[in-house]
Amino acid sequence: MTNLPAAFRAQLAGEACIGRLGVVGCRVSAAGDTTKYLLGLADGQSVETVLLRHDYGQTVCVSTQVGCRMGCRFCASGAEGWVRHLRSGEIYEQVLVAGRLSGVPVTHIVIMGMGEPLDNYHHTVAFIENISAPYGLHISQRRITLSTCGLVPRIRDLAQRGYGLTLAVSLHAPNNRLRNQLAPINRKHPLEELIPACADYAVRTGRRVSFEYVLLAGVNDTPALAAELAELLAGVHGHVNLIPANPVPECGFKAPTPAAVRNFRQVLERRGIPVSVRREMGADIGAACGQLRRRRPRGHKE
Repeated sequence: MTNLPAAFRAQLAGEACIGRLGVVGCRVSAAGDTTKYLLGLADGQSVETVLLRHDYGQTVCVSTQVGCRMGCRFCASGAEGWVRHLRSGEIYEQVLVAGRLSGVPVTHIVIMGMGEPLDNYHHTVAFIENISAPYGLHISQRRITLSTCGLVPRIRDLAQRGYGLTLAVSLHAPNNRLRNQLAPINRKHPLEELIPACADYAVRTGRRVSFEYVLLAGVNDTPALAAELAELLAGVHGHVNLIPANPVPECGFKAPTPAAVRNFRQVLERRGIPVSVRREMGADIGAACGQLRRRRPRGHKE
C-alpha cells in the first residue's frame, strides 16, 4: 500500500498481520451435532475450536490461549502446559472459520475453549467488542457466554463494563477445602471473595450468573455437598449448570451415575436453586467440556 506514509506502513508491519488460521484437522461427532476443528497458528502452535448445532442456532466455542495455566485437575486443556495468549484477531478468526466451513451463520458464542479468558483479559474484551459491533458480526452480547475459573479482580473489571453477556463461573465445589484441590485458583481467590464478586456482577449487569459444576464420581457429587452448595448460593441471582464429567484419561476422574446426578439436582431444586444438567455433545470426539487440547494426543487420527 504505497499510498500510505512509510512510517505508518512500518508500524503496521510490526503490529499487524493479515491471514487466516489454517485448518489442520476436523472431526464430526457420531450424532452429527458437533464439529471440532484443530486450527494452526502462524507460529506453529495450534488450538481447538468447536461448532455446536442446536435447534435455536449455531454456537461456536472459542479458545483464548494456547494451553492453560490454571491447573484445574479434571481438564485436559492445561495438561500439556501453557504457551501464550491468543490475540483478539486469532479468537475472532475461530468464529469466521467455523462459520465459513459450516456454511451456516454463527448465532451464539461461548468463550469456553482452551485457556482462561480473564487471564487474557484485554484480548478477550477486544474480541467481545469487535464480534458484537455493527462493523463486526454484530452478534448480540446476550448470545455470548464467558467462562472463568474465578479470577475475582477481572470479574469485577468485567462487571464495570456493563456488557450484556452471561458470566459462567466454574465452581465445582461448595467449600474451600475441596475447591482448593480441584481448582487451584481458589487458593488465591477463595469462595469468600468469589461469591460476592459474582453476586455483584449479577446486580450491576442484571444478568444471571451461571455456576458450572462438573460432577465427579465419589468426589463432589453427594447430596450433602449439594445441600452445602445450595447454602453457598442462597440469595445470589444465579443458576447451577451440572456437567457430568467427560472422559479425560490422564485425569483419572469418572462421571457419576445417572441416579447420583438426579439426586444432586433434586437437593438443589428442593432448596430453591435453579438448576439444569448440560446436554452432552461431542464427547466421542474429545470436544466436550474439559476435553480440548493444544495439540493432538499421541495416536490421534483425523
